[in-house]
Amino acid sequence: MPPPEVLVAPVVQRNVPVYSDWVGTIEGYVNAEIRPKVQGYLLTQNYPNGKVVAAGELLFQIDPRQFKAALDQAIGQLESAKALQVKTQLDVNRYRPLAKEGAVSQEELDNAIQQNEANKAAVFQAQANVEQARLNLDWTKVNSPIKGIAGINQAQIGDLVGPTTVLTTVSTVDPIKVEFPISEQEYLRFAQAINKVSETGKEDPDAPKLEVILADGKTYEHQGRFFAVNRQVDQRTGTLLVQALFPNPDNVLRPGGYAKVRAATEVADGALLIPQRAVLDLQGTYQVYVLGADDTVSVRDVTPGPRSGSDWVITNGLSPGEKIVVEGLQKIRSGAKVVAKPAPPSDAPGVEPAAKPAAPAAGAAAKSAKPS
Repeated sequence: MPPPEVLVAPVVQRNVPVYSDWVGTIEGYVNAEIRPKVQGYLLTQNYPNGKVVAAGELLFQIDPRQFKAALDQAIGQLESAKALQVKTQLDVNRYRPLAKEGAVSQEELDNAIQQNEANKAAVFQAQANVEQARLNLDWTKVNSPIKGIAGINQAQIGDLVGPTTVLTTVSTVDPIKVEFPISEQEYLRFAQAINKVSETGKEDPDAPKLEVILADGKTYEHQGRFFAVNRQVDQRTGTLLVQALFPNPDNVLRPGGYAKVRAATEVADGALLIPQRAVLDLQGTYQVYVLGADDTVSVRDVTPGPRSGSDWVITNGLSPGEKIVVEGLQKIRSGAKVVAKPAPPSDAPGVEPAAKPAAPAAGAAAKSAKPS
């Protein structure tokens, strides 16, 4: 049998950002449940489902007739109270000079003054009833308190709705929040940066930028930032809930969606990188096939570190420039000869170029470590 063909790649030495991942949920920046303040029959829905609505825009109309009648009744009672108060005020004005002359008793004057004050209070009460009736009439128009996307209606035209009825929900989605838990150890690493944002509202330029991996596996085009952290650690899970804000100008992200948040939390200087698919996991022992000078492969134990995109940082077992087999592993065994062909270069995200060498010898080593 001819030697099998395999794809090989060099062990590359680079400065690599090490990413941390957290699974989160997308939430609206503000989620307003729309409920009516008064009870009545729903007459109209004044917005298309899923439409972006403005703050103060009319969403629903409740039958206003009974509230219009109540307002008219309250206005009539106010006018009646005002007329009575005018009458008692005239009595007081007339009794004062007569009481000085002794034409009427002091008791009659006092009674007139007391009745006038009581009628003034009745006028104030009637004015409050008119204001309440006017509010009830205004509340038959259910308006959006915020600008955002209005959800599908949960009540139908003709339903009897009241303060316990949720008509719809309006969510502000630009910016949009992503909530995710982080471990207590991770929080302690970034506590200073996170708390600075929470307390001052200003973004820390040194804080890591956040990315979102969506349900289809694609990276969202806009980066986010830390926004807030919960007040306490969840004792059941040992995590803290963190909120991040992401721009969402096209309304691509929607509340309730899945999001995997990723951030470059540190940089591994001079890390040795190989593709993850080149590593064999044999019950906790990690091995790779190393290509020798005579095109013979041999198995070598390695110690993997953190992952960076599709690559794996190797902390022990390999040297820069060595070539390892990345495809065709099922065709070979240790000591076998192979026909080696170069594998396509890694497209791991976030890989940074190696730092400038300080000496010519280091420069030669870095040059030999470049992927073919």
